[in-house]
Amino acid sequence: MKRILSVLLVLCMLLPLVPAAAEDESEIFYISDFSENTGAWYARGDETRLTVSDGMLHVSGRKKKTDTAVLDLQLKDGLLYSFTAEIVQNAKSSVEFSMTVERKKNGSTSYTNLGKVKVSKGETASITGEWLAEKYDSYAFYISTVGTSAVDFSLVSLSISVSDPYHLTAVTWEGELPSLKETFADYFDFGTCVSQADVRDGGRTVLIRKHYNILTPENELKPDSVLDVTASKRLVKEQNDDTAVAVRFGSAKPILDFARNNGMKVHGHVLVWHSQTPEEFFHVGYDRKNGYVTREVMLARLENYIRQVFEYMDENYPGLIVSWDVANECVADGSSSLRASNWTKVVGNDFVNRAFEYADKYAPEGVKLFYNDYSTPYEPKLTGIVNLLSSLVAEGHIDGYGFQSHYQSDTPSVSEVKKAFDRISALGLSLRISELDIAVTADTDKTREVQSARYTELMKLWLGYADKLDAVQVWGVSDGTSWIKEKYPLPFDARLQPKPAFFGIVDALK
Repeated sequence: MKRILSVLLVLCMLLPLVPAAAEDESEIFYISDFSENTGAWYARGDETRLTVSDGMLHVSGRKKKTDTAVLDLQLKDGLLYSFTAEIVQNAKSSVEFSMTVERKKNGSTSYTNLGKVKVSKGETASITGEWLAEKYDSYAFYISTVGTSAVDFSLVSLSISVSDPYHLTAVTWEGELPSLKETFADYFDFGTCVSQADVRDGGRTVLIRKHYNILTPENELKPDSVLDVTASKRLVKEQNDDTAVAVRFGSAKPILDFARNNGMKVHGHVLVWHSQTPEEFFHVGYDRKNGYVTREVMLARLENYIRQVFEYMDENYPGLIVSWDVANECVADGSSSLRASNWTKVVGNDFVNRAFEYADKYAPEGVKLFYNDYSTPYEPKLTGIVNLLSSLVAEGHIDGYGFQSHYQSDTPSVSEVKKAFDRISALGLSLRISELDIAVTADTDKTREVQSARYTELMKLWLGYADKLDAVQVWGVSDGTSWIKEKYPLPFDARLQPKPAFFGIVDALK
């Protein structure tokens, strides 16, 4: 059996990778059983030694946690690799190990942790993880200890399987399709919003890479994804401090990694919002059974939350996020007043101003801070937005305004949009089209042409403000994944094929 496995290993290393079967069954990609020798594994570290006995790879002489056994791999972009390793250690009662994929591209090295496990002395423990491969010059795999411990350990086995669970087939188009980001490169960035599913789908990633150079996580950086209520509640008890805040970024990480790995910018969305914010955030002890916290406690929580978000991003993704929506949709519909919410109830009407104050305090140099809202062209909301922006400009903590442009084929009028642009740009702010889509009533040849003409006239208008416009971002990759997919609002249909709307956008430059 061991000899059969060794033959499989050799074949897997020599044969080219192919996508898995249509029914998404996994295929064996690599197996290490250490029945005869170290195989393709090599030592990292001046004194690290690799030996094989009893069917295990023994890693000894480690001086630091990065001293270990390494395996070079050839992975294919767009396929999902599943790793399972078995580890034994006899040095301490318990040692934590991590499993890592190291990638190199254009001389730069990056790392992804696939999983961790605590291994008790003398016992065999398994560690598993998955990696959706992307385009890199080289890959390496290794097991290492967590923290400062550099104990010797043994690798019992490693198995890697490959699958195509998301049907990661590259989308193709008839003829040569112009790139949106290249078409408008002299004017502004062109982007879209994405979800975790988007960056894990091969067809959608091909489209995203070709057309967009700035991404907005659709939901993954909103407060309900980032604020860790359970951990925050625990911190309050441990520290006896009701202002304590715990954050997490597991939801956003696949998107941030994808953007970084593909040389794209990210616009952060959103720090403060009345929606998609846990109710517990506003209550004593993070328990909605308790009453609301005081204004002072809530402001301290807000500052701690914003501080930790910026600190995490600056430490883990420096320079990736170029701008943030600090606050979102704070002006009420059909009104010039602020929307009633937990923020106004607990903090008061200056919560937006304080959020920008804290964001400006902790944002890295060069990161722009935006206020984002919808229905901007309509009165009296436009006046309410201008009043809010004016107060923020006076305090000196805001850089720009994001026009959510969820429009219809005939409303708002171009003159209404222009009026809103003129009033807000007069404040000296940077502008961005943050959430663009054009809803239609059906998907017919006629509605497609009407939608295309609408995209053209809006893009022509916005090109006139190119010196003030940072970016134009459609809100979704395709009609099939749009938040209003029943209204077919985007330049690409559910099959990822360009609609007349796509060419309507490009035609704005003619």
